[in-house]
Amino acid sequence: MSTAPPRGPVARRPGRGGRRPRYGRYVLELVMIAVAVVFLFPVYALITLAMKDPRQIADSPLSLPSPPTFANFGHAWSSASLGPALLNSTIITVASLLLLVVLGSTGAYCLARRARGLGYGVYILFLLGIVLPFQLGMIPLYELVDDLGWLGTYQGMVFFYTGIQLPFTVFLYTGFIRALPQDYAQAALIDGCNHRQAFTRIVFPLLRPITGTVIILNAVFVWNDFFTPLLYLGGSDKETVPVGVFAFVGQYVSDYGLVFAGLVLAALPILVVFVLLQRYVIKGFAGGLKG
Repeated sequence: MSTAPPRGPVARRPGRGGRRPRYGRYVLELVMIAVAVVFLFPVYALITLAMKDPRQIADSPLSLPSPPTFANFGHAWSSASLGPALLNSTIITVASLLLLVVLGSTGAYCLARRARGLGYGVYILFLLGIVLPFQLGMIPLYELVDDLGWLGTYQGMVFFYTGIQLPFTVFLYTGFIRALPQDYAQAALIDGCNHRQAFTRIVFPLLRPITGTVIILNAVFVWNDFFTPLLYLGGSDKETVPVGVFAFVGQYVSDYGLVFAGLVLAALPILVVFVLLQRYVIKGFAGGLKG
């Protein structure tokens, strides 16, 4: 007659289910916290210095302002002429985004539905536009804009940014549209809609996540670009925020509080846009990767 072994507490082996994975998780959390601190430190220094007077900066530049002062922001706004510069950047950015969304989405819809033959060849050409650096065509583009009489104008910058960013925009839209089911558009075509109506009424509302991605990525590029506005708009009354801040920093380079206040005001609009639309960036990339 066999007897069962006595039941008792079973000793856990270190490994699966033990304490070692917890140590790895804690180490990973500490690493992520350290990385977050590294990335947030420049933001902390930027805001802290912008809210200090010259005496506080000389005594302790990285300590918290005591008391904080907001006079630097008003002085930087008036001295750097940020009002007109913000208006110019807003007009150029918004006009470029409208063209990129309209042209990129419609072009990608055609390429995604014609993935073979000529459509595939055109898609490859757009991919080449992403790979090749736009600096290679700076001189011909400058001569073209000069011949058109668009130097120092809004349309010259909008024309440039639309052409430069259109391949990347088409690439994002095409990947997302390929991941969408074609049943909705086909049902609209059967019901009597043409391709334009099927796209505007059925397909484009489904592109909201990738449209948010297109807007935020292109907006950051256009808003923060410095070299192109300096080349095309330098010396005119259409200078954008990066060019205005560059001239302002060169004039007040010794007054760090004033300089950093101007940098905060210049970065604030695009930062607000990014915070509002950043959730669409992940959704847009995830939808494109599925295709």
